[in-house]
Amino acid sequence: MKTSLQPGIRHVMQFTVPESKVVPALYPEAPEFQNMPRVFATGFLVGLLEWACVQAVTPHLDAEELTVGTHIDISHEAATPPGLEVTVTAELTRREGRRLWFAVEAHDGIDRISGGQHQRVVVDAKRFVQIAEGKKRPSG
Repeated sequence: MKTSLQPGIRHVMQFTVPESKVVPALYPEAPEFQNMPRVFATGFLVGLLEWACVQAVTPHLDAEELTVGTHIDISHEAATPPGLEVTVTAELTRREGRRLWFAVEAHDGIDRISGGQHQRVVVDAKRFVQIAEGKKRPSG
C-alpha cells in the first residue's frame, strides 16, 4: 500500500443502467426473477458500489495488491429503470491496517437509490488466488 491510502479519498462515477442489469437478468435460471420488474437489480447495485470503491483506492495500491469486499450494509431505496444514469459516490472514511471502510451513495438523477457502508481488505493478489484455487477438489 502506498502512503497515500488514507481516509478522505473520494471517487465519483457514472453508470447508465443497461437492460442486462435488471432483476430478471440477475439469475436467468431463477423463474421467480423472470416475473420481477425490469429495474436495476439490488445485486448489480452492490457490484456498482463495490466498483466505485475499487476505483477509489486502486491508484493507492502497490502493483501486487488488490482489494476484496468483506462486508456491505446498504439500502436500496428507489427503483431505477434501464436508461437512467446512476451516479455513485464512494469515500474512504476509515483505515486500520489493511482494512478499509467506505461511505457509499447512489442517485439516479431523480431519487437517491442507495446509501450505506462497505468494507474492503487489501490483499496480495497472487496469494489470494492461490488460496481460492486451493479450495478446488482434484478431479477424479
